[in-house]
Amino acid sequence: MWEAPIILFMVVVAPIWIVMHYRSKGTKQTGISEAEHGRLLELTKIADTMMQRIETLEAVLDKETPDWREKHE
Repeated sequence: MWEAPIILFMVVVAPIWIVMHYRSKGTKQTGISEAEHGRLLELTKIADTMMQRIETLEAVLDKETPDWREKHE
């Protein structure tokens, strides 16, 4: 029941929230370091990959077991 909202938050809201938080700091010296920026980009890429995998899995489940969503709500 809570999987979809949690995944949505982690994939969409959290990265935007983190980026906006560090951008609001103003100057480069108070922002994130290059290493942190690189890690953030890497995590965003991983999140995008996970989202694609989840969508693929859901498509397979929809095809093979059309009523799987109702069973797990």
